[in-house]
Amino acid sequence: MPRSRQRQKRSSRRYQLEPQRKTRSKSSPRWFGPVVLGVMALGVMVIVWNYLRPLPNNGILFAGLGLITVGFIGTSFWK
Repeated sequence: MPRSRQRQKRSSRRYQLEPQRKTRSKSSPRWFGPVVLGVMALGVMVIVWNYLRPLPNNGILFAGLGLITVGFIGTSFWK
C-alpha cells in the first residue's frame, strides 16, 4: 500500500516576535547603602544613649527615631 504524503510541519518560530530588550534601571552609587545603614545605626545609638543618661530627654528620643525613619525611607530608594 503506498504511503500518503504528510503535511510539512510549520516552524514554531514563524510567528514568534523578537523579545523585548529590558533596560537596566540605574543603580544606586556604591556609597548609598553604607550611608543609609549608618544613619539607621546612628539612630539606634542615639536612642540607647538617651536611655543610659540619668534624665532621658524626649527631644533626643525623637531625633533618634527620626534618623531611623530617614534610614528606612532611604532603603526604599536603594537599588
